[in-house]
Amino acid sequence: MPTELSRTTYRANNADLGESTFTNVNLAKATFRDANLADSTLEDINLTGTTIKNVNLSTVAIDDADFTGMKLDGILVMDLMQVYLEQKGA
Repeated sequence: MPTELSRTTYRANNADLGESTFTNVNLAKATFRDANLADSTLEDINLTGTTIKNVNLSTVAIDDADFTGMKLDGILVMDLMQVYLEQKGA
């Protein structure tokens, strides 16, 4: 059931929004805590400046992404990729 929401602040606690679809949604500066996004699809998403902490990234696949400035535990991903490619002989 589609629901249009006007621009304001919303809080959802202990909510089950499983199998929901969010299209053309502005979640800038939103906070997600203790959220389960297992088996979700994130497509055409802007995460510029986002901090992700205490996250389980097991079996996550990231394809067709811009890693410019992205860090994993303080290490630039592009530097990691360069070392990987050099060691691989690419």
